[in-house]
Amino acid sequence: MTDHVPMPWNHIRLWEIGQLQTDTGLGLEHWLARIQDAAPATEADLREWLTQEGVSGYSRALLVHETFGYPNSTVRAADELLDAQYADRPILRPILDAVLLYAGDLDNVGILTRSTHVALTGPNRTFAVVQPTTQERVDLGLRIEVPDDAPDTRLQPATHLGADFPASIPLTSAGQVDSEVAAWLKFAYDTAG
Repeated sequence: MTDHVPMPWNHIRLWEIGQLQTDTGLGLEHWLARIQDAAPATEADLREWLTQEGVSGYSRALLVHETFGYPNSTVRAADELLDAQYADRPILRPILDAVLLYAGDLDNVGILTRSTHVALTGPNRTFAVVQPTTQERVDLGLRIEVPDDAPDTRLQPATHLGADFPASIPLTSAGQVDSEVAAWLKFAYDTAG
């Protein structure tokens, strides 16, 4: 079970360094030396080179950030980012807290706080995002397709959360974070590959 407090960026960085070692069999210093030798001029050049080297996902993001710098939203304190997300809609903050409680029941879940959302990561990839979308609604975006045979569900197609999260559950109160939400969250976690 994971603590439901969002991870500070330095913990995320350490996790990503471990992921790089797992993914490639080589450590951060090795990759930084190779990048220095390759001398990519831009982030796009580095991403392309890393892809050719078989480095993708969190490991590629780590190396790009280590080389060209971390975005401000990455290094700001998680609490500061959350406060900013919900500053003009504090009544919605309990929805996030309720989702994080359910996420805490899953094994090895990382909670990454960004400027506009909170990402929930499993052992292999991000499986859900929690985003205050309007003044009255938080969307739980899931990395799953909406099944055709699920007509009695609150799960619906989502285009506003990006291609990685084709399904969402709109939530307007913490009381709506119930067993159905928990089941879809677990399904997204289990199928996130």
